[in-house]
Amino acid sequence: MSRRTYSGREVVKALRKMRYRPAGRTGSHVRLVYEHPDGETRRVTVPMHKELAPGTLRKIAEQAGAKDFDRFCEWIDELS
Repeated sequence: MSRRTYSGREVVKALRKMRYRPAGRTGSHVRLVYEHPDGETRRVTVPMHKELAPGTLRKIAEQAGAKDFDRFCEWIDELS
């Protein structure tokens, strides 16, 4: 089982490795965009906190299109 606490930096690092690109920053939040070749676009907003709340991490997983939250956490561990 993977851990459930991640920093905003770890999440952004993992998403960048999966071809999400920065689309802007508002205060302490980084916006990332992924454009799939078939035309689908995903937008993710990540707060750059030292530790993200579990609910915030779940919301990020939903925005990224993750169907399995546990697998999403494992994926961050692998890529960050």
